[in-house]
Amino acid sequence: MIKKIATQFFRVFSFFAVFLFLLTASTGAALAQEHTVASSPEVFLRAQVVEILEEGQTVADDIPQPYQKVQLKILDGAERGQIIAVEQGKTEKLLESLRAKKGETVVVAKVAAPEGQQYFINDKYRLPSLGAVLAIFFLAAVVFGGWRGAASLLGLIFTVLILVSYIVPSILAGQNPLFVTIVGSLAIIFLSMYPAHGFNRRTSVALLATALTLMLAVILATAFISLSKLFGTGSEEAFYVARGVAGGIDFRGLLLAGILIGVLGVLDDITTGQSAAVDEIFKANPSLSFRELYRRGVSVGREHIASLVNTLVLAYAGASLPLFILFISDKNKPVWVTLNNETMATEIIRTLVGSATLVLAVPFTTLLAAYLLRKRKKPKLV
Repeated sequence: MIKKIATQFFRVFSFFAVFLFLLTASTGAALAQEHTVASSPEVFLRAQVVEILEEGQTVADDIPQPYQKVQLKILDGAERGQIIAVEQGKTEKLLESLRAKKGETVVVAKVAAPEGQQYFINDKYRLPSLGAVLAIFFLAAVVFGGWRGAASLLGLIFTVLILVSYIVPSILAGQNPLFVTIVGSLAIIFLSMYPAHGFNRRTSVALLATALTLMLAVILATAFISLSKLFGTGSEEAFYVARGVAGGIDFRGLLLAGILIGVLGVLDDITTGQSAAVDEIFKANPSLSFRELYRRGVSVGREHIASLVNTLVLAYAGASLPLFILFISDKNKPVWVTLNNETMATEIIRTLVGSATLVLAVPFTTLLAAYLLRKRKKPKLV
């Protein structure tokens, strides 16, 4: 009876998740169009570097810096085929990342100015390279992961679509970032975990554990952010969002939302692994009591915690490495001032919330798995 109720429960919620995804995918574009940043006067075009006309050193404010004058061929729009000349390094510093090379494709920004149209090299054109890397990743996932790898890619696609078609547009529309992220995260859980891990009882247990543990993460993140007096405005990205978007965004809620999404990326790993471990322990010895099954499952989970917490810390540290370098290299400030800075404190809280959630996920998932997986009919011993 319990099994039938649980099966129906997950079917209903899976249907709800699919419905939510389809609904948000159809309305997300409209929301984004109504509430995006004001359109830029710049026009962006692709161009090929035909020739390096001049290259050397120039002096700006008595400081020598590199200079280039390049010939470009426009590849897009009404100006396709037009040859233009662009100078770099005279009025602003020429970054090494923008130094042009003959034959490569670059992104050009066209800006209207009093003296006429002006062109600037905005960036390297790297979409073909990104496409090639993505294709290699997809191929590796399918070749080495088989059907399970292909199914996980389907879950990945659902995740990205929900992020770009629902979560981000809804936040831009002024909706509560925390509520939007919770709804979007639940949809991601349903639409990614079943394809990746199969429609079975252990996945259902892991899914339930992930959803409930995510609610614990909401409580932890809210409490930690409140205690630390963080407002979500300590990063450079938040500064640009505040300048470019109408002031209806709740930045503390945005900080909470970012923490939850980061936690979700690792949380499903520990819940599915823990659920599978308990299931296999029970299959190996169906006579185990609930208490003994829980004890052995937690023993396995403790090993998982040690590696995952370290992985999470390294992931956050890697993403924020330039930030760490910036603060540590500032010898004019004492260590306590650096740690007290909102930007640094935000990264510390982000790591602590994620780590605490993973630690709690192990006993919580093990408890659910030991109870629910033992409820099925015990396998016959041969």
